[in-house]
Amino acid sequence: MKAIVCEGLGDARSPLGTGCLALKELPEPKLPDGHVRVQVAAASLNFPDALQIKGGYQDKPKLPFIPGSEVSGVVTEVASGVKSLRVGDKVCAVRQTGAFAEQAVVPAPAAWRVPEGLALEDAAAIPIVYGTADVSLRHRAQLKPGQTVLVLGAAGGVGVAALQLAKLAGARVVAVAGGAAKADFLRGQGADAVVDSEAAAAAKTPLHKAIKQAAPKGVDVVFDPVGGSQLFEALKCVAWGAQYLVIGFASGDIPKVPANLLLVKNTTMHGVFWGSYMMHQPRVLADSMRQVLEWFGQGKLRVEVFARFPLERVTEAFQVILDRRVRGKVLLTMAPRARL
Repeated sequence: MKAIVCEGLGDARSPLGTGCLALKELPEPKLPDGHVRVQVAAASLNFPDALQIKGGYQDKPKLPFIPGSEVSGVVTEVASGVKSLRVGDKVCAVRQTGAFAEQAVVPAPAAWRVPEGLALEDAAAIPIVYGTADVSLRHRAQLKPGQTVLVLGAAGGVGVAALQLAKLAGARVVAVAGGAAKADFLRGQGADAVVDSEAAAAAKTPLHKAIKQAAPKGVDVVFDPVGGSQLFEALKCVAWGAQYLVIGFASGDIPKVPANLLLVKNTTMHGVFWGSYMMHQPRVLADSMRQVLEWFGQGKLRVEVFARFPLERVTEAFQVILDRRVRGKVLLTMAPRARL
């Protein structure tokens, strides 16, 4: 099978075969008990994939490894002990690494049937971002109708998922992103208010003041995949008793949280690492994925795919993500085409 292999840590945008990523022909992976083999239709790129290739993520697989953690495709083989899936099932699935390949072997509990009416390629974009957003908003923040949710980095994959799920829950959404194109995109996604961080900076308006203009009574929930200085700006905008969801650090800066600000507003801060639920609270994750996929089947959620690249153009796909141009998700497909 063809696969992208990380042979050395570095910039995921570097050309293939220059010491970081390479396209290789590999033997098909073994199929342990309790697993299924998936013929991959598409793999989803996430910002942590680039961090992992660079050596800057908390999970550090031993070199060499196949990057990627999210796929969609068709089950072609089922190992002993698997009763939930059959050969021929269309699934989306996750694993720690190994997604950027024509085949993926995944634990059966980490594969979910794709509902009718949802394009199989697009389903690769669902588990991590929609799973993270749903567990964060419904399970951790206990989001209620009528509350105000502030979504930072709202034009990225997980930000769009949070926006859609918050609106589905009956919340008011204030979305933050940089640039007019992203701002227009978020309005089209149904955000109640959009804060263009680039426009605010150009006008010398502190970000927290721009957010307060959109939410003068404060925000009840903050969904933050960005970190850095935006965390401090967002904390200045919370209402009393707010829930702050720490999702990631796309800014590249891990901030030190001023505990006094949490105390003054009785703010609860949650760290949300969706993948760890598979080990510690698998039922929560399973129930969340069941609900998310049900909503997709009902047409209440929709995948926003910004670009599709064939496997051999993976470095171009990472270029789009790391240049902050993405509005939605980027997919690697196993068919020889690219669409922007």
